[in-house]
Amino acid sequence: MPPCYSVNSHSVETILAWVKACEIAIPEIQRPFVWDAANVRDLLDSFYNGYPVGYLIAWRNPNVRLKDGSISEGKKVLIDGQQRVTALMAAVLGQKVLTKDYQFVRIRIAFNPLERKFEVLNPAIGKDVSWIPDVSSILCRSTFPVDVYEDYCAKNSGADKGEVLQTLTNLQSLRNNQIGFIELAHELDIETVTEIFIRINSKGVVLNQADFAMSKIAASDQYGGPILRKAIDYFCQLAVAPDFHSQLAERDTAFAATDWFRKMSWLKNENEDLYDPSYTDVLRVACVSAFERGKLADLVSLLSGRNFETRQYEDEIAEASFKTLGDGVMSFINETHFQRFLMIIRSAGFIAPHMIRSQNALNFAYALYLKLRMEKYDPAVIEKLVRRWFVLSLLTSRYSGSFESRFDSDIKRARGGGFVDCLEQTEKAELSDSFWEFGLVQELEKASTNSPYLKIYWAAQVKLGDRGLLSKEITVRDLIAHRGDIHHIFPKDYLKKNGMKRGEYNQIANFAYTQSEINIKVGNKSPKEYFADILKQCADQCLRVGAICDESQLRDNLSTNCIPDSTLQMEHTDYKTFLAERRNLMSMKIKNYYSTL
Repeated sequence: MPPCYSVNSHSVETILAWVKACEIAIPEIQRPFVWDAANVRDLLDSFYNGYPVGYLIAWRNPNVRLKDGSISEGKKVLIDGQQRVTALMAAVLGQKVLTKDYQFVRIRIAFNPLERKFEVLNPAIGKDVSWIPDVSSILCRSTFPVDVYEDYCAKNSGADKGEVLQTLTNLQSLRNNQIGFIELAHELDIETVTEIFIRINSKGVVLNQADFAMSKIAASDQYGGPILRKAIDYFCQLAVAPDFHSQLAERDTAFAATDWFRKMSWLKNENEDLYDPSYTDVLRVACVSAFERGKLADLVSLLSGRNFETRQYEDEIAEASFKTLGDGVMSFINETHFQRFLMIIRSAGFIAPHMIRSQNALNFAYALYLKLRMEKYDPAVIEKLVRRWFVLSLLTSRYSGSFESRFDSDIKRARGGGFVDCLEQTEKAELSDSFWEFGLVQELEKASTNSPYLKIYWAAQVKLGDRGLLSKEITVRDLIAHRGDIHHIFPKDYLKKNGMKRGEYNQIANFAYTQSEINIKVGNKSPKEYFADILKQCADQCLRVGAICDESQLRDNLSTNCIPDSTLQMEHTDYKTFLAERRNLMSMKIKNYYSTL
């Protein structure tokens, strides 16, 4: 069997020349640089001292057969080593890098020829004549920088000129230092490339297939790939940092003149953070909604022009795939689509990002929304289907684990008006009476405020307009929006004093949203004790805990918070009975909530 990769060494200068000539695609160039200046300094120091800096790994894009029958040779796509190469571009070429705050900055590394030492430039070093403030003034040149040498010697008259000359010569020769370069054959599929990546790195790292897709996009100039790549990245940046809009308009005037920029400019005034998609999310939603495929590996193959029947790569397929992906991304970033989808999610009671425990469920719900729009479903039907499917997928953990196959099969069922039946069949199979009476109740036997089932319970309370525990006017929606307290119905300190462990007092069924002042007044009393105070205030109208002073209102409040009437007389010895009763009530509330969606 012929080798599936080649191993060579190339100079720093050669690698950077490839980048400048666009012969190698570096996905991370357009995305924030995650290294800090100290990492760049250490990399230069390693090169200067001849230490190993690891291999770069590239995968050549498949050769594509063009319409005229000729073959277009693919570019190299760098899949491991982006940070190192970007660091070299900053230090050697003096190029700016994009920080995690979406600011373009210069990273200046200073060099002391007398001490042969690198350091990040700071004000003190900048004033010290024994330091050359920016090594790019030497490294970016193809010939020895005589002017830098003479200027340094003039400022450091006591220095040994021969030693300075040799040191600066050694520094400039860093451009010729070799980097190991592993190039994977273009015939390999993504799964094989991923396996090779893991074995070479010996870290068990999962190579993100979205990065493969973004690399393919960035490397495909003939299909408008670089602009599409920017559109995806910039949209995700704007979703997180709306202020980036003005910076983008100033520093990338070419992109600012495109229809892509106009279509996403609505984000400059948008502060909603319920769904801040990453580039992976955008690709996944577009892949599902536009291609009806759940696997990003298929998207990469289609963008490469793969004919799944002949196993050849064809220009027509690549061109059509880029057009379809562009349409899918444009649909994703459309303000009307995005806002109406979020309206549907909020209408299901999910009003804060911490309430959504599955990004996969959110992604599929958006893909489903876009697909149903393309299929011309009635808007009211779309709302109901998306809302119910989203909550169903959370209740059943539908998209946990190996979810791509589920994405694939589920979206195909949306064709031609078939998703109404699909939903009904899935509900019958997975949300039977046994689920509500046993399965969900068992899921509530956990100790965690991050349980997805507790989040669904909070969403049910939001959707149904419930008031917080012992609150007369303040709703659970208000408490979630303004970070109210999650109260232990059997107070934590009270249970701890009676020998309960963390896993016992932090049971899901012991949590309820309430106002801070009510939580403080309850303190560490038993339910029997603090409810006695509340019943007394209902009788004498003298407020002690909260504002409820009518017993019928109190019992209604307890009912909507799934608290059994018997709780009013309970002490720590009744705690297990309380948990069992409340779990059943919570499950029935979620069932009732689901029926309203």
